[in-house]
Amino acid sequence: MPHRYFTRELSNGQAALTGSDAHHLATVMRARLGEEVVLCGPDGLEYTGTVTAITPGRVEFSVNEGAPSKAEPDVAVTLFVGYPKQGKLEEIIRHSVELGVQEIIPFFSRYCVATPKKEEAKNERYNRIAAEAAKQAGRAQIPHVALPLPHFSDVCQALPRYDKTLFFYEGGGAPLRTLLTPGSTGRLALITGSEGGFSAEEAAEAASAGALTVGLGPRILRCETAPLAALTAAMLLTGNLE
Repeated sequence: MPHRYFTRELSNGQAALTGSDAHHLATVMRARLGEEVVLCGPDGLEYTGTVTAITPGRVEFSVNEGAPSKAEPDVAVTLFVGYPKQGKLEEIIRHSVELGVQEIIPFFSRYCVATPKKEEAKNERYNRIAAEAAKQAGRAQIPHVALPLPHFSDVCQALPRYDKTLFFYEGGGAPLRTLLTPGSTGRLALITGSEGGFSAEEAAEAASAGALTVGLGPRILRCETAPLAALTAAMLLTGNLE
């Protein structure tokens, strides 16, 4: 299988890799002129790139016409996840990217155990994890990990830009299968909580903002399990795990 790289230098049938990706392809993989790789551009399409030049710190390609990636879901899912403690967010990012999420937005809420600390530096690492997971999973896009929102009200204020929002509440709600069907497209937001869950006031605020309250069955799921269960179920019900 050809190696996969992401680049923003792609236009008019030409593309280039620089930095660590160029070093990896040229030095580690010992690329040769005429070798083919898969290039993913900022447009979310996949291209076959043929190596045309190798210079220190740069590899150049000619590319064919881009094509949509079969690995990208036809529903754009944003995962709002209550900020967990002890590095659990890295696990959530890695696996949700593999499952097809488009964006991950952590947030702090009333019962969060974790507190904000050096979030800008951590965000750089989180986005590197997302990029690595996207390459491993054969994605054509690198999902974005946003800086955490400081309050749950910020989550609610963001909801109007989504076609549908599902609020996963430990207090129960509508069965997920009644809200998502095969062929569902558009922008979907999923909201799951931290170790402490949500307050009744936060649940009411989410409902007032237009979120549909959903349950995940009678078992209590850990904060790192719930978002992955919710995302997997959403992908399955919309036909994106077939």
